[in-house]
Amino acid sequence: MKEFESIVMGKSSISALSITIILMIAMTVCFFIYWRVKNKQQTNISYLIAGIVGFMVSARVLELGVHYFCIIMDNPVSRFITGSTIAYVIYGVTMAGVFEECGRHIVLKYIMKKNLSRENAVMYGIGHGGIEILGVILPSIITCLVVAIMFTNGPLDVALAALNITEETAAAALPTVKTAAAFDYGMMVMNVIERLFAMLLHISLSVIVFYGVISGEKRYLPLAIALHMLMDTFAALYQRGSVPLWSAEVWAAFWTAVSAFIAVRLYRKMAER
Repeated sequence: MKEFESIVMGKSSISALSITIILMIAMTVCFFIYWRVKNKQQTNISYLIAGIVGFMVSARVLELGVHYFCIIMDNPVSRFITGSTIAYVIYGVTMAGVFEECGRHIVLKYIMKKNLSRENAVMYGIGHGGIEILGVILPSIITCLVVAIMFTNGPLDVALAALNITEETAAAALPTVKTAAAFDYGMMVMNVIERLFAMLLHISLSVIVFYGVISGEKRYLPLAIALHMLMDTFAALYQRGSVPLWSAEVWAAFWTAVSAFIAVRLYRKMAER
């Protein structure tokens, strides 16, 4: 298959991918251990599990179900959304904001009725952000690592056979192979920083939504949705090739800082209640 012959897979890709995997796992574990040790008496593991389940149901079941109709299936709606960058970005950020934040709200208000502490709100956010890393981001990076190892350590035909890449599946496999080949230490840093921002955002939004639940003030759920949408805007634009990666990271850093600032104020305010 000629499209694979020109791809050069360097050993640096293997190192960068391997380190990325280690750092992402370490990040998730360290967030949990630090918060659990610091607040052992005030936290409950059930909130970590609730964050994991809440993300999987809201983002990986319900949201993906909508994506199947609006993005994956071939119909007038999907053609309109995928054919327009503006429509794609608005749709993508809206779905992410609404499903994840409403899911957070429902779980924290109607399911987790015991141990309603601000420390557990953070624990919920760690579960939400952690499972996104371990269950969504990490598998794709591991796949790239496997591809990089196969293409580096053997002839092309052996690598293609081992990865079950045929003429029929070549078009679908090509983006993953190109990503693995292009993955360097710069991309490693970008990926780790992006996940750090995402983790901090999920923790911050969990605190914001939680404050709305215990205070009864309805404005905090829309605020969390809006912050989530704003955070994802440049990431969606990057996916469409409209902005460079560095601008998406700067944008993410800004809205993470804004969300964290609001969350810290509310976190401290809850100590006064």
